[in-house]
Amino acid sequence: MTNPQIKQLSTEASESILNTLQQRFEANKHRHHNLEWQHIASKLQDSPSKLWSLFQMEETGGEPDAIDYDSSTDTYLFVDCAPESPKGRRSACFDRAAQESRKKFKPEHNVQDLAADMGIELLNETQYRHLQTLGHFDAKTSSWIATPENIRKLGGALFADYRYDTVFVYHNGAESYYAARGFRGCLHV
Repeated sequence: MTNPQIKQLSTEASESILNTLQQRFEANKHRHHNLEWQHIASKLQDSPSKLWSLFQMEETGGEPDAIDYDSSTDTYLFVDCAPESPKGRRSACFDRAAQESRKKFKPEHNVQDLAADMGIELLNETQYRHLQTLGHFDAKTSSWIATPENIRKLGGALFADYRYDTVFVYHNGAESYYAARGFRGCLHV
């Protein structure tokens, strides 16, 4: 279906993900009032590696959708819009250093490497808070978010969730991992 070495989908997989993205886009107009699908589809068809990344987001349970457009760079922002942190990206610590620091019960993955392999970035706090204005996400789970270097150097990492009608941003040891914590990614197209 896909060729991960060149990060390009087959024609059939490309058509399938474009159809899925269009259906989600049309079903969730409240996330993108002023965006038009035809422009987005055209950009995606011209960017096979970006389409491949969106396919990876979809395959891991992210339900990506376009939520913003930057006219100064002519780029659309796709973000994981699954109600809870994507199932295929949970039980991972923050980064490789944290993963390697665990002496016992090492997690299989870390979110930094997973995101890089998928060609996406972790949401930062501003993006995460903006996403929460479009709905309520992570009411039962939590998601790792991009962490400032000064916090990471001290061994910590940030995660966020939505509880009590409020977006909370917390800290945890970067080596921690939980079945209910994954990460949300974004992609600029």
